Amino acid sequence: MDIKDFIAAMEEAAPPDLAEEYDEGRIGLIVEGRSEIEEVCCALDATERVVNAAARAGADMLVVHHTPLWRPVTAIRGVTSRLLSVILSLRMNLYVIHTNFDRAEGGVNDVLASRLGLSRTERMTTGIVGDCSLDPGEIARLLPGGGIRVYGRVGVIRRLAIVGGAGFDPDLIQEAANLGADAFLSAELKHSVARASPIPCLEATHYALEAPAMEALASRMGWHYIPDPPDVAIVP
Repeated sequence: MDIKDFIAAMEEAAPPDLAEEYDEGRIGLIVEGRSEIEEVCCALDATERVVNAAARAGADMLVVHHTPLWRPVTAIRGVTSRLLSVILSLRMNLYVIHTNFDRAEGGVNDVLASRLGLSRTERMTTGIVGDCSLDPGEIARLLPGGGIRVYGRVGVIRRLAIVGGAGFDPDLIQEAANLGADAFLSAELKHSVARASPIPCLEATHYALEAPAMEALASRMGWHYIPDPPDVAIVP
């Protein structure tokens, strides 16, 4: 497939105009390589392990959710140097879908809602609210990577709000509460937000919330998915 056709297919799956303003210049074709695409790998992050695995697979294209080049690059060293050395030497393309894929149909939030079995769903500004019958332990078992943190008193959750990524914004939480949610699931919860929240907050990791959608995308497109969960140790 020609790179132009590949980009067109990606923009259909994750329309760029759905992205948040802060993603400008950070989504789409981030590193340009060869123009003919045959082997595609997909992962959540372009870590060293992922890039090396893609290289071993002979990938012409690596599609990830989080760009490894978030801030302007003024020096190429450390991890950035190692990543770019492999990508550029192999003329591998790197394509990023971020907040545009969060909001897209069949994207991060839709896959998460399906995984948790939500029904009677409604879209929020950047997430989804839906009916369920789950307790926090059941939610944790349905997500990759294990446990979640619970803030507030939670029994069986009848209507759950989900936002993939760092979605614990007070306005979003209030929007979810207004739509009948009795709990809010996202990542990167601040103490002050948890204390002020009108509904209990369930905190998972980015990997737990976003990796399922990248795996589903790879399956849908016939790509090779590279799992790369973070190294996390639970210390008693």
